[in-house]
Amino acid sequence: MELAVTIDKAGRVVIPKEIRDELRLRAGDTLAIECEAERLTLRPVHAGTPLRKKQGIWVFQGGESLSLDQANQLVRDVREQRDRHNSGERGL
Repeated sequence: MELAVTIDKAGRVVIPKEIRDELRLRAGDTLAIECEAERLTLRPVHAGTPLRKKQGIWVFQGGESLSLDQANQLVRDVREQRDRHNSGERGL
């Protein structure tokens, strides 16, 4: 995708929302800038963890969201595994 953007008086550019959404960029994210000949490249610098603080709470921001049914099944599976482990069953 190639789009034209304008540099403001302070030297800033706005990354279009469409691109921010596609790359999951948020305010405060870090970008690496590479300049070669007449080409300028911005690349997201991803931290080691996909945790972000949202309204004062740490939230995992990775992968696709689970449906309610998938989340409930995951909780059931983890509980069953924990119960088997706590009861001394083998095959974990």
